Amino acid sequence: MNNNIDRSTSPDYAPEIPPGYVNILPEIAEQPQQPYDEDDHSGEIREYNGVFEGPEKTLEVVFRKIPGFEGNLTDDESLSDSSSASLGSGTIHRKGLRTLPRSALDRICARARCTILSSVSNRYLDAYVLSESSLFVYPYMIVLKTCGTTTLLRCVATLIELGRNIGLEIDWVGYNRKNFNFPGDQMFPHGSFHQEMDYLYSHRNLCERLNGNGYTLGPVTSDHWFVFVADHTKRYVEDNDTDRDVAQKFYYDKYQAKISEEETEEEATKRISIEQTRAAGIDNLVAGANIDPRAFEPCGYSMNAILFHSYSTMHITPEEGSSYASFETNQKLNNYTPLVSNVVRAFRPKRFVMTLMADEGGLVQMGGNPLFDGSASKAKISVPLKGDNAVPRTNTTTTTGSSLGISNCATYKRSNLASIKVEDDTCCMMGNWVLDESVDADCAGALVSESQRARGLSVSNYCR
Repeated sequence: MNNNIDRSTSPDYAPEIPPGYVNILPEIAEQPQQPYDEDDHSGEIREYNGVFEGPEKTLEVVFRKIPGFEGNLTDDESLSDSSSASLGSGTIHRKGLRTLPRSALDRICARARCTILSSVSNRYLDAYVLSESSLFVYPYMIVLKTCGTTTLLRCVATLIELGRNIGLEIDWVGYNRKNFNFPGDQMFPHGSFHQEMDYLYSHRNLCERLNGNGYTLGPVTSDHWFVFVADHTKRYVEDNDTDRDVAQKFYYDKYQAKISEEETEEEATKRISIEQTRAAGIDNLVAGANIDPRAFEPCGYSMNAILFHSYSTMHITPEEGSSYASFETNQKLNNYTPLVSNVVRAFRPKRFVMTLMADEGGLVQMGGNPLFDGSASKAKISVPLKGDNAVPRTNTTTTTGSSLGISNCATYKRSNLASIKVEDDTCCMMGNWVLDESVDADCAGALVSESQRARGLSVSNYCR
């Protein structure tokens, strides 16, 4: 993974606001701008310094056909026939954005200062593991997630150009990220959320048509979430402060470097990537999916998984002092509570953030979800732990006065919740959860939501 030096050291900024209020993009001091179509001054690559910016920037862009486009790709039939590839015993017929050549995808990634490492595909989408996070390509939607000091928003102009070349125009744009751990390391245009918004507004054709707006959710003195939305669609995400024993599973040198003289470096990386996936139980979180894992030296891990129309993606930064894990999915489930519980159980964070973006129709169809569990006193997630997963406790006593050394159940309580409705029908929600170390281990089971089931559904979700 690459880190870069920023010549603009503007920190994330937001004014003080009363607890429980949602802050719409504030007016703050003007920051230096650079032309959006030039990369000459976006920063210099620097050597790894022992910390890494784990929280990802996420850009989701939905396209529509340009009315009256006179090119060769004006309908689904011609799009389908334009490109195909064999996958096992079947053939993938590509259309829309999936017809873009690899060179075009490399251009997009180059603007964000990342590279494609590997990919998996099915009938519905292509998923790429990047040097910094992931890229998902559907016929009419692209989802690009990048961590570290990448320049994600510089992709917007390139996406507009490539879409027009194949008869598509932007219909919807969503950009979101958590507040940075090391904001001073970020490069233009990511020095602050205000700078990011100014950069998006520099694309006149984009903003005049979609009227995008920026928002801040959550307490500005703690973990919070920045969101830019122009029009409508759906999304799910979360992030995490990872348990040290779990984090150790993602250090490259914890695994055998070579198992034979014949094993190449590429083969060793693939083997270690699979070993890390199994050691952390990630394969159980996305059971039945086509998984593309990637281990990094000296540490770090990325994974894409695709199952029919849905994707799941996970990215882990295990360094002490900047540990972070994220899990995101767009899979439709009747009950998300078991999935959230399984992800939290796998990583045992001290705290985590859960975020949700969905249109109103999606919320109506959604069943169980910890974000919907009413008051804070009832919004608790209790995760059963066994063996090596047991959580040590300090300064904790039972109601009988005996000391508790080990808990077989981890209970998280929701500390706050923020929500906002934007662009007519898009709902954004964010909740913070913290480990409740005062809960009696013998009683923790009673705090599990009635809608929560035992470890079962193995798909995807999020942690922080």
